[in-house]
Amino acid sequence: MQPLARHHSVFFLILRRLRAPLILLITAMAISVLGLTLVPGPTENGEVQYLSFFHAVYFMSYTATTIGFGETPYAFSDQQRLWVVFSIYMSVFCWAYTLGTVFALLSDRNLRQAIATQRFVREVRRLREPFYLVCGYGETGRLICHALDRMGLRSVVLEIDEAKVGEIDLHSFAADVPALCADASNPELLGYAGLTHPNCAGVIALTNNDATNLAIAIAARLLAPKLPALCRAEHRETSANMASFGTRHIINPFERFGETLALALHAPIASQLLDWLTGIPGTAVDRDRRPPRGHWIVCGHGRFGRWMVDAMDAESLPVTIIDRGLQTDGTHRWVHGDGTGAEALLEAGVQKATGIVAGTNSDTDNLSIAVTARELNPELFVILRQNHHANHALFDAFESDITVLPSEIVAYECLAILSTPLLVPFLDEIRRRDEEWCSVQLERLTTRLGWNVPEIWSERVNLSKATALYRRLMRGETISLGMVLRSTTQADTYLDCEVLFLERDDDDHLLMPAHDTPLRPGDELLLAGTRHARNAFALGIANEHTLEYLVSGEDLPDGWIWRKFSRRKQQAAKPHLP
Repeated sequence: MQPLARHHSVFFLILRRLRAPLILLITAMAISVLGLTLVPGPTENGEVQYLSFFHAVYFMSYTATTIGFGETPYAFSDQQRLWVVFSIYMSVFCWAYTLGTVFALLSDRNLRQAIATQRFVREVRRLREPFYLVCGYGETGRLICHALDRMGLRSVVLEIDEAKVGEIDLHSFAADVPALCADASNPELLGYAGLTHPNCAGVIALTNNDATNLAIAIAARLLAPKLPALCRAEHRETSANMASFGTRHIINPFERFGETLALALHAPIASQLLDWLTGIPGTAVDRDRRPPRGHWIVCGHGRFGRWMVDAMDAESLPVTIIDRGLQTDGTHRWVHGDGTGAEALLEAGVQKATGIVAGTNSDTDNLSIAVTARELNPELFVILRQNHHANHALFDAFESDITVLPSEIVAYECLAILSTPLLVPFLDEIRRRDEEWCSVQLERLTTRLGWNVPEIWSERVNLSKATALYRRLMRGETISLGMVLRSTTQADTYLDCEVLFLERDDDDHLLMPAHDTPLRPGDELLLAGTRHARNAFALGIANEHTLEYLVSGEDLPDGWIWRKFSRRKQQAAKPHLP
């Protein structure tokens, strides 16, 4: 990390602001002390007494600070008392000016920002475990920080809104989250936030400004090219710009849902398989929720609406667009309006339509569109855009067919990339498969695991996570995939999990590998299953005794004493030849 710049130093900032009051105090003190040493004191034995420099400084120190201690080392003369009166009023004026400046300084925003910056930099420097730099603490940033906290990972936050930074202390994080109210597009501040810190594991740009996210992506590419950067982009031009200089993960929530809708229209079985794999673990997948083919109405032709129209155009579906800005593109039918009233919807043909997209940037308008459209056509398939998570109660009460929340789309994809990197290439492979293959796999997986969304995780066969399995494979033993998928309590049954993808260093990747596939050191597995199966699988590949039971069916004794007794019994059971 780079050192804190001089202009951020609290000490030098205080000195600059208190320069005039301090000079005034020092000058007043010097004049008062000098006057006391020159003004004649009382006469004793015919000689005039004068205060020494030490006694003058001592007297003025407790007098000018309003402590008061009497005249010392002797009773003053009238001349000295007159000078002291002048010095007292002069010091009172100087102290009043100084204290006013101090109080103004304490309420100064620049000083508070400098103090917060120094405290933030110290907290980041002290981090000794991997952390992610999260730029933007909106709805998406809050979801990701909570998820990282549950995964045992630290996060550092940069947020330009001071109110949102204050909310971090109110949320119950297991570990402290260093946060700073600052513009994340400033590369200097990104350095302070740990972009070049040796323990920084990645950068996540989640602000609601594409220009800021682009600046973060450029800074990450130049200052920390080895770090993974996950950047949000809501405009096609921004996505193309990020891709041009090699940003690893660009997440456009509208584009992602557009691809999902296009896949659901073109290949509903593949789409249902993706929903089952990428949903919230534990939630049930609706088997019959498929967007119908037919006439669609899109309300709002903004960033979200354009992607929806493109998805339907790809399937050659007739689309009517309702928008306040009336346009003519020669391809679609346009209706002027916002869709909140019945007139525009009736003109667009809502009574004969099969589906409608309420995709404006206003939650109130989207709910009004959906409610009005359902009253005119109760069989209408409704895709409802939700812009703010705080309105979830209203959207849950409406019960739309599909509710699109951009912040959740970005958060879930970021977490999928961070927690299970193999999920992205696996989903790409599924999108390239035909409907028949997807139907067979969906039926097989749901028969084994049910229709509730399973947990998805990855395991690598290495010395740190799969100690027992790695050592056996390095000794040349042959262990198949089916062996490690057996139950740790009943070797003749299998765990409630399936291996979805197997990645190897030699690019010999396997999709839905068979149980007889031999494992190799360095293999990385993508699995889906229950929480119990996940814990049992991790135990089986890490513990030597559990792995021996899975491979041979023998339950080895645990502990040094029991193993010693076991060896003695084996030696005693051996036959002795004559």
